[in-house]
Amino acid sequence: MKISLGPILSFRGVTTAGWSLSALIVTDILSNPPELILQTGNRKGSKRKAKLLKAFPEPNPTSQVWRFDFAVKQTARAQPVSYTISGVENLFVVPPRDAIPNMLYASCNGFSSMRLLNNTKDANRLWRQVAEKHEARPYHLLMMGGDQLYCDSMWDKLMPLQEWARLPLEQRIKQPFTDEMRSLVDQFYAEVYVERWSQAEPARVLAQVPSIMMWDDHDIFDGWGSYEAELQQCDVYEGIFAIAREYFALYQLQLGRDETHPLSIKAQQAFSLGAEIAGLTLLALDMRSERTKSQVISAESWKAIYDWLDATSPRRRSQTPSTRHLLLMSSIPVVHPEFALLEKLLGIFPGRQELEDDLRDQWLSVPHRQERLRLVHRLLAFADAKKCRVTVLSGDVHVGALGIVESTRSTADDPSTQVINQLTSSGIVHPPPAGVVLFFLETVTGKKMELDRDLYSEMLEFPGTHHHYIGARNWLSLEPDDSGRIWANWHVETERYPYTKVIHPIDFRMPAPIVPSES
Repeated sequence: MKISLGPILSFRGVTTAGWSLSALIVTDILSNPPELILQTGNRKGSKRKAKLLKAFPEPNPTSQVWRFDFAVKQTARAQPVSYTISGVENLFVVPPRDAIPNMLYASCNGFSSMRLLNNTKDANRLWRQVAEKHEARPYHLLMMGGDQLYCDSMWDKLMPLQEWARLPLEQRIKQPFTDEMRSLVDQFYAEVYVERWSQAEPARVLAQVPSIMMWDDHDIFDGWGSYEAELQQCDVYEGIFAIAREYFALYQLQLGRDETHPLSIKAQQAFSLGAEIAGLTLLALDMRSERTKSQVISAESWKAIYDWLDATSPRRRSQTPSTRHLLLMSSIPVVHPEFALLEKLLGIFPGRQELEDDLRDQWLSVPHRQERLRLVHRLLAFADAKKCRVTVLSGDVHVGALGIVESTRSTADDPSTQVINQLTSSGIVHPPPAGVVLFFLETVTGKKMELDRDLYSEMLEFPGTHHHYIGARNWLSLEPDDSGRIWANWHVETERYPYTKVIHPIDFRMPAPIVPSES
């Protein structure tokens, strides 16, 4: 058996069976399902047979995609677990029961142009760093927040798409998505995952740390969802999106056709995922499946998301500080500079078109501001109702950043629930923007913005520094301690030591007993 990709571990939730995972591999054509041998401690290894998810390319496949499903019972201590496929052994670590896992977050695993690729000496340097840190203190969960790969090169590689793109707009929107286009695009997406994810450095991490992934635009192609309706809804764009969607579900969510992810939020029309892990609630928003110039997520899917949040486990009262925490994965930053001035000055920057695309793609794009405001209000209400901390994890913008949302209204029972932290980490492979853009962000754009009455967002300086942005490649670790704090560390390519932000839990205690007064 020849394995061309994998294994890739995927997190499927905490169930009665334990820490539930799957592993995906891509092989040559096999007549029988491959086997996985799972071993925990000194127990005899148990075998799992794979499920066939897809064979490609059609109609004469040369490769097959397989998934193994398994779970490990959690105990009071962390457990190393080995699994072997075709004689090759890999290890992962299951976190202790009722403990927040040791996590990392990364985004932008690729290059948006050949020029950037050619100018980067060591593309996967930070993936090697992740592997080294994992060896020292194992990570239990890898959160990937978008642009797990960059698919924009299909416009250069596929001749029918090149020819179509050269047509005037009025002709492009009328052209059909031909069988030739469909076949070439299908083969492109099938192969680009194998090409990018089989590189030794990311492959090592993907085989050892279970992941939860949510896509962004480059997993489809640059700016998806932010184009004019006539182009967004044309036959060619819709045909490409349908194929990109299928391969996102296949490779990133490890789903076969017509399957639903175990963490999928019910009653939505997209791929948003939700999980409860000990004192942690994790919500990964799908901000691409339903995106248009006027919406990021549909009203029906928002309702499903908020219903799921409202139904999460009620707060457990205790005499010690709680570790309850909501981590929200938003591929586009909720807190970011106001770009109105930048939009006026775009002409002075190189790469103007790319900047314009990015501006239309942000939460602060005018059509999306009301939707963002509703999200912020709902998160603050959730934090107050559940008495928990809310932290947003974001990427996309190719810089590291630290932001907050703060409400100064007096309606909350506990004012500390009215602060939302945002941790932006981008990218683990993609280089930072041009120095002139970083200069603009640091010195010209406003750092504090009013979102609503008594509601503000602000870009903060990194603790111990005098700057607001990391203008170098970076990734983020989220390391809990015994006090319920989460230590957020930005690991930066150009820095010896990480930038650190400590996120403290909400101190939620049992109310004092009511003592009857003497009559």
